[in-house]
Amino acid sequence: MTQTLKIHQVDAFTDSVFGGNPAAVIPLQEWLSDKTLLSIAIENNLSETAFFTANDDDSYHLRWFTPGGEVKLCGHATLATAHVIFEHLNHPSNDIRFTGLSGDLFISKTENGIKMDFPVWPYTPADTPTDVIEALGHPQNKAPQEYLEGHDCVLVYESAQDVAALAPNYNALIKCETERGFIATAPAPEGSDLDFVSRWFGPRFDVNEDPVTGSAHCILTPYWAKRLGKTTLSARQISARGGSLHCALNGDRVELTGQAVLYMIGEIYVS
Repeated sequence: MTQTLKIHQVDAFTDSVFGGNPAAVIPLQEWLSDKTLLSIAIENNLSETAFFTANDDDSYHLRWFTPGGEVKLCGHATLATAHVIFEHLNHPSNDIRFTGLSGDLFISKTENGIKMDFPVWPYTPADTPTDVIEALGHPQNKAPQEYLEGHDCVLVYESAQDVAALAPNYNALIKCETERGFIATAPAPEGSDLDFVSRWFGPRFDVNEDPVTGSAHCILTPYWAKRLGKTTLSARQISARGGSLHCALNGDRVELTGQAVLYMIGEIYVS
């Protein structure tokens, strides 16, 4: 029997379409098989497809799938899902609680955008693997100033120009001995109203370069807060599409605020 499902496509961490990071958002009455969820994500061919159902306690159960499989947390697809619930599903308040693989996520609609409360992801300094430096493809093969291991691998470069210059060899990145994504980050240029910039690469997850990666800022926010001596920061992911985030460190939680805009509403048909 064929089911008809509504699908929203939302550009997250931007205030205009064709910017930020696009995510598909699909409300469900009940869960489909994991195989079907993954097949939909592959068919959508976006970095993330979010699926959610309503819980009995007025919260929502939220799951995220890349074309390569389910992930524990996705910031931009959470932002996109909150935008759909707030703006298109007649949600009765300015607050949402999501449940999922990363525990409870608390979302609020504010004057400055949608604020998301996420867990801090810890990191540990480590030696930079030579194969990672080579695979990231800096024109001068420049090594990062620091290398951190956590949920993702973080490479801290001297300048935003170094991060922008990276031209990764994705086949080589896949061969690096890690199951993580790779974050390249650096301080913002002097005189900028930003604090830091970043890029995120995840060919193992069938996402070569993600336009804007909210979850990466669960590591980047505590790192830059400590380095810069401030708990409120402005960030920009300098991918081709680009996206902006307001980040705040609050104990063991990270608050990320961003804008989102609807690009498309449609229907999909699933047997």
